[in-house]
Amino acid sequence: MGLPETTEALLLAAFDTPDPTADLAAVAQLCEAAGATQVVPADDAAESELLLQARRMSLTALEAVKGTTMIDDVCVPRSRLGDMLDGVERIAEKYDLTIGVCAHAGDGNTHPTVCFDATDPDESRRARESFDEIMALGLELGGTITGEHGVGILKKEWLAREIGPVGMEMQRAVKAVFDPLGILNPGKLF
Repeated sequence: MGLPETTEALLLAAFDTPDPTADLAAVAQLCEAAGATQVVPADDAAESELLLQARRMSLTALEAVKGTTMIDDVCVPRSRLGDMLDGVERIAEKYDLTIGVCAHAGDGNTHPTVCFDATDPDESRRARESFDEIMALGLELGGTITGEHGVGILKKEWLAREIGPVGMEMQRAVKAVFDPLGILNPGKLF
């Protein structure tokens, strides 16, 4: 998309308010005051779509880094979003991995994406350890292990850490009501 190789972050802002132009201008001023190197307001729908395409291409680009990705879904309070991004950067450095983060900043939902070579046992181990540290960081920041994509297999043990034994028993009871024969997604969580 012609972005400089040094690009570390791309923020897309959109509003469906009565005066989105004024709101976008205010966000542009905030970004510039915070040190943004470039602010590009879209002038029309076609230009907006081009900017959104950059977001859509981000996961494909991250997959190209090493061939395998482990995508996380950690939601933190919006006031802790900066701490989450800084923490993920530290974790990436610690494990010598590329970890890209796409996020829905408006609700604090982040998708840290660990890039690794699945054929390299050491790199795969580091990827899993970094994933676990990201989960722990999200909880430490007052967040949750899932913002929108569910628990899945990788986060099974993390759900128990987040909601505790009483919460887990409640989850089991709800599942039993809707799946008394245990035939829906058996063994995934219970």
